[in-house]
Amino acid sequence: MTESVQTSAHGSSHSDWSFARLKKGRAFDYVLYAISLIGFIAAWWIFSILITSPAEHAHYVVSPADTFDTFIRSFTSIPDFRDPLMPQIFASLQRFLLGFGLALVLAVPLGLAMGYSRIFEGLGKPIVEVLRPIPPIAWVPLFFVAFGVFLGPIMTIFLGAFFPILSNVMFGVKSVDPTLMDAAKTLGASKSKIFTKVVFPYTIPYMMTGVTVGLGIAWMCIVAAEMMGGSDGGVGAIINVSGVNQRYNYMFAGMLAIAILGIFTVWASKFAENKISNRMGMR
Repeated sequence: MTESVQTSAHGSSHSDWSFARLKKGRAFDYVLYAISLIGFIAAWWIFSILITSPAEHAHYVVSPADTFDTFIRSFTSIPDFRDPLMPQIFASLQRFLLGFGLALVLAVPLGLAMGYSRIFEGLGKPIVEVLRPIPPIAWVPLFFVAFGVFLGPIMTIFLGAFFPILSNVMFGVKSVDPTLMDAAKTLGASKSKIFTKVVFPYTIPYMMTGVTVGLGIAWMCIVAAEMMGGSDGGVGAIINVSGVNQRYNYMFAGMLAIAILGIFTVWASKFAENKISNRMGMR
């Protein structure tokens, strides 16, 4: 009996050790991701069944299977649109990349300058605090009139992504450990060396957090802008026109396309963060 108890205890400790190893590995994260995704799809499916039971609510919420089937068929043709889904995705992606790229190019150096220099912060902070609370969507009518149907959404994306990146970069610069700064000064490092070797590397994780937040806001902005003035096409226009014409399966297919694009761009930002961190010896 003692041997059986010892064997049971040994088996229990072995299983606990195996589970602990699983929790530390990436495989455990992927298991959690799969459970979360399956749970979301199941809840979506149940909700689509429950809400379509009254006749007046029929087809308002499309099931996951119908959404995926319509998503595949959208690559061939979409009602009310001349082009299928792929050219529409390229149109939205082009605007997204241009607007987000412009925000990144301007927000990072400006955030570094405002976080590092009291003069730049004093000059720029009042303007930032005035413009930041205004939702980017509020600028859409003006941007469409001033810049047209192509540049209007680009400027909306730029404004939506600019402030999260700027704020996080500024916060990263101000969060640099003073001990590191003092150590660099003690070793005789110049201001430029301190900035490039201490401040900027320390700011990268904060910058990438701003990039991730900015990506989500940018996708919301491009969809909203295309919905409000999508005469030049785009996924947002598909969602809007399909909803107005009660083609809810195509509306959900457009939403699925945005979700996939959003996941892809966030993954790309994480990949870039890892590459930059490894190159600069931060990992």
